[in-house]
Amino acid sequence: MKTKNDHMKESRRRQAMTLIKNFQRRGIDGAYFATCAEAVEDICAAIPVGALVGLGGSETLIESGLLDALRKMDIRLLDRYKPEVSRAEVDEMRRQGLLADIFLMSSNAVSADGRLVNIDGTGNRVAALVFGPKKVVVLAGMNKVTADLETAVSRARNSAAAANSLRVGADTPCAHSGFCQDPHCHPPQRICCQLVITEGGMVPGRIRVVLVGESLGY
Repeated sequence: MKTKNDHMKESRRRQAMTLIKNFQRRGIDGAYFATCAEAVEDICAAIPVGALVGLGGSETLIESGLLDALRKMDIRLLDRYKPEVSRAEVDEMRRQGLLADIFLMSSNAVSADGRLVNIDGTGNRVAALVFGPKKVVVLAGMNKVTADLETAVSRARNSAAAANSLRVGADTPCAHSGFCQDPHCHPPQRICCQLVITEGGMVPGRIRVVLVGESLGY
């Protein structure tokens, strides 16, 4: 007899299959894996030896084990998470990442109809998603999937941004209240300076979304 956990896993899988079909209509490739280990193996297998690989700021890349796996590969990794890396070095990696062979990132939210919603502070992550790197791979846990675009934007603002403000120590209204209070939030503390909704990929297959049947990131 199937358990509650079995039903939840099957529900996530069916949601992912629906999403992948919707991605395809938008010129975006999609894949689904039940576990992080499977997803990481798939992503790494598609990265050629010697490739220049950029990273968008992402807790998902760390939690999934992808960053650790990349560090063991024969690639030119723009590793912004190296111990004692300087702010100037990170800024230079952000610029180089725009010309990467492959750029790896997550998404703040994914709507059920196949749109990606992302909010950035400096904007290098969303810039790379929009244009520059030859290939962009988006790794996202199914916890980031929402029923519609409005809910996806709300998730990006009220879940992802609020938690990220706490993570980086930003003194923003959402860090105190837990909710976005946009009219009262301004730079330099504000981390929501760019809101990008990806409706589709002009170059078919340039963007690939790898969904994982686990909760990852914020």
